[in-house]
Amino acid sequence: MKTNRRRFVLGSFAALGALALPRRPRLRWPRSSDKLRIGFVGVGGRGRANLNALSNEAVVALCDVDARHLEKARREVAPKAAVFADFREMIDTVDDLDAVAVSTPDHTHAAVAAYALRRGLHVYCEKPLAHAVWEARVLANLARERGLVTQMGTQIHATSNYRRVVELVQTGAIGAVKEVHVFCEKDWGGGKRPVETPSVPAWMSWDLWIGPAGMRPWHPTYHPANWRRFWAFGGGTLADMACHYMDLAHWACDLRGPVSVETKGPAADPESPPHALEVRYEHPPRAGRPGLFVTWYDGGRRPLDLLKARGLEGWKNGLLFLGEKGWLAADYGRHVLGPKAAFKDFQPPTPFIPDSIGHHAEWAQACKTGGPTTCNFSYSGALSETVLLGIVAHRRGRKLLWDAATCRVTNDEEARALIRPAYREGWTL
Repeated sequence: MKTNRRRFVLGSFAALGALALPRRPRLRWPRSSDKLRIGFVGVGGRGRANLNALSNEAVVALCDVDARHLEKARREVAPKAAVFADFREMIDTVDDLDAVAVSTPDHTHAAVAAYALRRGLHVYCEKPLAHAVWEARVLANLARERGLVTQMGTQIHATSNYRRVVELVQTGAIGAVKEVHVFCEKDWGGGKRPVETPSVPAWMSWDLWIGPAGMRPWHPTYHPANWRRFWAFGGGTLADMACHYMDLAHWACDLRGPVSVETKGPAADPESPPHALEVRYEHPPRAGRPGLFVTWYDGGRRPLDLLKARGLEGWKNGLLFLGEKGWLAADYGRHVLGPKAAFKDFQPPTPFIPDSIGHHAEWAQACKTGGPTTCNFSYSGALSETVLLGIVAHRRGRKLLWDAATCRVTNDEEARALIRPAYREGWTL
């Protein structure tokens, strides 16, 4: 990293805020190389996993606010890649970028993804798509308006098991679905705001890590993973895991936005998500299908009575679909139909959802061909909005009525500040 140039550019961006430098037109397909030229923003944790998964493409730039992660990724994966601390510098100065992969903490997903989309770049973004409901809506609109290829990082969506479950539900194996119960034993709650104010390490660009959130002193409790335990940066277990598990319910039942959301759990803490939470989403009728309820449980909560009645008490994570003719339980790698007597001679439908070439490969191929992806920002934006509405309902402590068409809560004025939070000065979407 060229320190002098980096300091100059970061200072320039602090003055410019969200103003964009003009960028050169991107190369279009077909061209001499068949590799996608990708810049990676965030290269530790999930970022490193995404980098590894796409390393067969052309890794032309790496960006991370943690210089240790940056150097390790450069040394081990892409020694010829340009390196940056500021995603804006990367996007605006690297020649001929095709796409950007975003793997930062939740609170900066939208800022990075929107910046890339507005500059004509395809985007892969980790889940949840955004930190706030309004951000997810903005990203979905940007991707649609610019005709760009997008994918959210719900890797389990690409598995064969999820496809077979969707086929069973959509062909009516258990009849019309009335309820879906989704449960995950993880616990990303209970963060305590530090009172110590240690010096920022030389390897950390703290102002960039904070991004659009309100400034606070550096502390090692936030980085690299515990930021999930703080509302300012993450959304607890719900934000971390619901996009993976609720994805199957949304896909199988063709769900978009709910009409109401309510929660059950402890009183909301102003700083941190709870250790355990239940969220009940009411979905309206759609395309000849009846309305239904989706209930989320985390931190060890489960619909234990429903599971025990079906011999599923050993399941710690997964989904239980309740239909008019039976039930279906599923997790990442298995699924079971019941009651057993009703499905004794059952023959599953002939598969009609093609197996995926791989979640990352699907996105890279679509960037080159203009083809579709299964977790594009239209689909994953609506899923993320739904998940994040559960956080808003918990923090407001009441049932919320949701108008998806206008992206607004209709019965709580104060909820709107959580739907569309204020950004720190110098940052915008």
